[in-house]
Amino acid sequence: MRETQQDQLVMAEEQMQQLRSKATELLLREEWKEAVQAYSHFISLCQDQVSKTPEDPQYLLKLHKSLCLALSNRAEARSRLRDFAEALRDCDHALKIESTHFKTLLCKAQLDPQANGSSVSLNGYLQKCKKLELMSRTGAFDLSEWVVNGFRGKLLEPAEYIGAVQIKKSEIRGRGLFATKNIDAGTLLLVTKAVATERGILPDQNLDENAQLVITLSSGEDEDELEVPEINLFKPESEHIGGYPNEKLDVNRILSILDVNSLIEDAISSKVLGKNSDYYGVGLWVLASFINHSCVPNARRLHVGDYLIVHASRDVKAGEEITFAYFDVLSPLDKRNEMCKTWGFRCDCKRCKFEEDLYSRQDIREIEMGLERGVDAGAAVYRLEEGMRRWTVREREKGYLRASFWDACCQAYSPEKSERGWGRRIPPMDSVVDSIVEAVGSDERVLKMVVEKLKKGGGGVVEMERALKLGRGVYGKVVKKQAMKTLLGLGIL
Repeated sequence: MRETQQDQLVMAEEQMQQLRSKATELLLREEWKEAVQAYSHFISLCQDQVSKTPEDPQYLLKLHKSLCLALSNRAEARSRLRDFAEALRDCDHALKIESTHFKTLLCKAQLDPQANGSSVSLNGYLQKCKKLELMSRTGAFDLSEWVVNGFRGKLLEPAEYIGAVQIKKSEIRGRGLFATKNIDAGTLLLVTKAVATERGILPDQNLDENAQLVITLSSGEDEDELEVPEINLFKPESEHIGGYPNEKLDVNRILSILDVNSLIEDAISSKVLGKNSDYYGVGLWVLASFINHSCVPNARRLHVGDYLIVHASRDVKAGEEITFAYFDVLSPLDKRNEMCKTWGFRCDCKRCKFEEDLYSRQDIREIEMGLERGVDAGAAVYRLEEGMRRWTVREREKGYLRASFWDACCQAYSPEKSERGWGRRIPPMDSVVDSIVEAVGSDERVLKMVVEKLKKGGGGVVEMERALKLGRGVYGKVVKKQAMKTLLGLGIL
């Protein structure tokens, strides 16, 4: 029975490929009436396949992308026949599948004045198309004007973007997102729109279409058995049909996936910008759900409306896995282990392994117990630094331990206490900050400490550049220099 279904699918796919080739040829030869007929046949077959195969997410997504392109091409042919109303209807159907499809937006821009008899600005549509196409191709997304204006005014809806990343099997767990080239701190990695929020699909979206994409994710029980999807599957311009359904849609499984993969907007590795009535607090962004946890994270995210913007929080090397902090990594090993348990996994990152070996030393335990008894934070930092010197700890590993004792460092270098009390017996604040950021990426609390020092007149050009670099790690390069100063409250410095 299953072989018969597979044979039928192969035959249907071959027929669709032939029809699409024929329709494209007719379109290029400007045989508009015949092209409309061919595309109508293709669209009918494609819709039939969508209704019959609610199983394989990759195949379904490719069908939808092919359907979007076919509707756009049929709209072009119908417009040439001056059937503007039907052409506009095809554009609207295509944009329901892919709201930023460049060709369809351009076609609709040309159709609107003829179909409605209105004075809609064609130039406005064209400008929007150009901006969306540029965003999708280059990731040239700029929030600066919106930030400087205090998050007032309407923000241009961004196009979805995928940067220099790919999906591969992960040594951390299951599948992960990896850098395909060296990436600077603040560089945009991806922009993606939520498919679900609060276990509900966003308004005006189709449950079946989003559900199919959702089940590319893990429910937490089958990590090692899941296939690694091609990154092109998530790109708007992907239109090739391929693959066969092999898995039945299961609502309970989808709910489990939502539980495991949903992201909280106001989290330790994220920042919500502006206010929007569409905020639900928790949602599902499919591609971002492939990003695993590490206690040495290298990525952060911004939430703008229902869009998620992921950027590098520190420099990333080609081949390195992209990781988030699922919880507060500026914490000692014991607390991080406790938080791991609440998430249902064990972290075996290089920082955790290093600290597990080191925590067998009595010295570390004594520093922790001293802090619990209320020992002066400067004394604890001094003892930690002396210990690292005796243990011949390398620079990167110093960053790990300083991050673990962040609370003590923060108090020791606070404006109220300052390092003056310990003079040269503890390192300068700037070197401690740099080592923590190199180890665990930019963090809003570390940035705040640097900014406070600047505001109190504790730095010049070099310190300002350090603050702006930290700011890029927290907010990304989507916020330019002057806007970053405004965001950090450094505009008048």
